[in-house]
Amino acid sequence: MRIFLCAGEPSGDLHGANLVRHLRDLDPSTECVGFGGDNMQAAGCRLLYPLCRLAVMGIVHVLANVLSFLHLLSRADRFFRQHRPDAVVLIDYPGFNWWLARRAHFHGIPVFYFVPPQLWGWGGYRVKKMRRWVDHVLCTLPFEKAWYQDRNVQAEYVGHPFFDELPSQRLDSSFIEMQKDGDATIVAILPGSRTQELERNLATQIRTARHIHQARPDTRFLVACFRSAHQQMVADYLRRHPDLPIETHVGRTPEIITLAHACVTVSGSVALELLYRRKPSVIVYRLNKLELNLARRVVTTKFICLVNLLAGKELYPEFATAHCPAEAMAERVVTWLADPPAYAALLGELDALCARVAEPGACAKTARFILQALADKRQPRAVA
Repeated sequence: MRIFLCAGEPSGDLHGANLVRHLRDLDPSTECVGFGGDNMQAAGCRLLYPLCRLAVMGIVHVLANVLSFLHLLSRADRFFRQHRPDAVVLIDYPGFNWWLARRAHFHGIPVFYFVPPQLWGWGGYRVKKMRRWVDHVLCTLPFEKAWYQDRNVQAEYVGHPFFDELPSQRLDSSFIEMQKDGDATIVAILPGSRTQELERNLATQIRTARHIHQARPDTRFLVACFRSAHQQMVADYLRRHPDLPIETHVGRTPEIITLAHACVTVSGSVALELLYRRKPSVIVYRLNKLELNLARRVVTTKFICLVNLLAGKELYPEFATAHCPAEAMAERVVTWLADPPAYAALLGELDALCARVAEPGACAKTARFILQALADKRQPRAVA
């Protein structure tokens, strides 16, 4: 059994790694190969290219890397012809993964889309691509299965793989105890895992922190950086904007979220970790005016945050804007700091939502589904 996987972002790399482990647990002879990141490689997937290092967002950056993507697509197509995997598993990363699905379908290779793009929220017309090139959509949100099935796409609900990883996380207790030493209330700043996210949102997040500190001098701030280069970016920015009680740390995101009374974060899958740890948060997603106007034309959902989508209402205030919403964001955090009943009420709603949707096991279900679907495909049909 040979399975080709493709993940192009850090979260996808994490989900891909967990999926590889479950595939190999169920069938130790399974060979996993493809594009991904360090976590997938450590789990036993042979990487043809570390695609997660090429994670980009926005049309300008995509166009700047178009030759790299075309080279990778050609490399994958050659692998499909020469080594013919039994299945191709795509993990999030729409855009490039559409092209991979198209090539796999051309070669007659079954395609499974795990953590599918949120077509129901933007560009629903793209479901035609899913119907044409993907054999099975493995849905991560409860309402997605019916949405796809209503549009004649084979779909199965498996749950969100983010909740597979969270229960097994081991927090650094010494770091937590050290940070607890003092009377200040901690507010977390989560600037994202991609450099472009920091470039767009860091200034807004630091300005938000400054407004919070002006209203509540008893607060201090911890910035959770994904990599050392991001920590350096934050440090360079803070040198130009001193006099704020703030620290930066790399690889401490779970601990920082645990310590925080509230969080200021970019939009993304980290919202599910905030839900799991029941942390009130404000969400920011800065766009330029052109992107914002385009988004207003294609986005069909009321919310962009996964937690709000799951809840069907705004539990996490979200700010998708071309302007700096620092004062409005700070006002929400200050309310949680100053109004314990309002804070407790939000925690209660997060508890109820988490109990309803935060069920682990998505990667195990996905692995079983893929292997069973492939086994059924190989089963000879009975002759009437």
